[in-house]
Amino acid sequence: MVSMRISGVAGTGSPVRDPALARALVLVEALALVGFVLAAAPAAARERVSFLGSLASLESFAPGTIVIRTAERQLYLVEGGGTALRYRVAVGRPGKQWLGEARIEGKYVRPAWAPPAEVKRDNPRLPDVIPGGSPANPMGVRALTLDRDEYAIHGTNRPASIGTPASYGCIRMLNEDIVDLYERVGVGTRVVVER
Repeated sequence: MVSMRISGVAGTGSPVRDPALARALVLVEALALVGFVLAAAPAAARERVSFLGSLASLESFAPGTIVIRTAERQLYLVEGGGTALRYRVAVGRPGKQWLGEARIEGKYVRPAWAPPAEVKRDNPRLPDVIPGGSPANPMGVRALTLDRDEYAIHGTNRPASIGTPASYGCIRMLNEDIVDLYERVGVGTRVVVER
């Protein structure tokens, strides 16, 4: 089981006391967002779809539910009226994926990240904590933590991984997509992960 520790104040990011460092972190985040948008955002990274064909089963979920289909590498935010917003995502590597239900437990802006023991074992040169806003931080610009095994739906510093099995179980999104989803959901939102 992989665990993850992140820090940051919901809605405000990690508190920074040094004004120069605060300005630098804002600049780093802005540059990262611009870089990801220009370099990695496919035209249809996020799109509204109707419940037709293989998506008909989404009708059984209440509006506001997040449904992740690992085989499709897609995340759906169910809307009313037979539609959903669809986002491309990266999912867990073989042997790291999980299925089932969870709820959003926390919302974080520019979360700091402490690699779990399994990640540190595989990558021993990683630091104990990567600050929020750092280009080296794999959490990206937003994180929605889940109440199940400390997994999260989060941004990424590796936009090329979107659409692949790449993580230790978390769901990765393009930074511009996690910012969009972050604004649309709240703590307590139901998350369903299917094959």
